[in-house]
Amino acid sequence: MESNISLAKTVLKYTYGLVPIVAGLDKFVNLLTEWGKYVSEGFLSALSLQAATFMMIVGIIEVVAGILVLVKPKIGGLVVMFWLIAIALTLIFSGSFLDVAVRDLVMAVGAFVLVKLYADKTV
Repeated sequence: MESNISLAKTVLKYTYGLVPIVAGLDKFVNLLTEWGKYVSEGFLSALSLQAATFMMIVGIIEVVAGILVLVKPKIGGLVVMFWLIAIALTLIFSGSFLDVAVRDLVMAVGAFVLVKLYADKTV
């Protein structure tokens, strides 16, 4: 049982560490998708930024969050969890990409599990 828990901790740590790093770096090259399409025009107008500029800022935050997960999983996991919730809420309030919002909320649950696994000193 303990080896399964250890495996789960490791898999979650590297998943929630590496995926934000990859997604963050992709904000600069847009190979996975055109990230700017996920930001509403109203939100960009309020920030007075172009979508590409905003996504580069988001990319830096995601890379830092991913590194934090790899170095300090409890803290990094919380950062990623709240980041995913913020993304989901932004999408829900914009009324677009609701499928992505649901996926991000599910991923936030996984990040929460990561935090709880690393918080439990008996595991």
